[in-house]
Amino acid sequence: MKILIVSDSHGRTTHLEGVLEKIGPIDLLIHLGDIEGSEDYIEAIANCDVAMVSGNNDYFTSLERDKIIVVNGYKIFLTHGHRYQVNYGTETIKEKGRQIGADIVMFGHTHRPLIDTSGDIMAINPGSISQPRQEGHIPTYIIMEIDRHGELHFTLNYVK
Repeated sequence: MKILIVSDSHGRTTHLEGVLEKIGPIDLLIHLGDIEGSEDYIEAIANCDVAMVSGNNDYFTSLERDKIIVVNGYKIFLTHGHRYQVNYGTETIKEKGRQIGADIVMFGHTHRPLIDTSGDIMAINPGSISQPRQEGHIPTYIIMEIDRHGELHFTLNYVK
């Protein structure tokens, strides 16, 4: 199973369109907020199931703030992250994940990518696909693959 994880597109879909074309068929697209009105368009171009949550800049949306999905037996907590102090670390969001029995917490908001598979709960942030803040300032996304043995593999990718 191949899952594309993105966040913080801020209404700009050019990079997302290119990534979808480049990586080929996916089984699920996860968008972790700050979509800014392009929800319907993203669903139309994804050509697969889509799971989205609202971000701190998604003012007029019916998207949920937080969402729990189960993928191949993994319970995943989706949120934008701003209500869980993610600018200061992952402890608060990981604690929320523990409270709800999640295996993985996924968030955006910081515009900086993170793949933390240490400890009892994984924390994943794809960075921003349109407004990166990490060194080099290249937009990022993550591909999560679940192999035939049910093992998870996360790959950080740069938009080129």
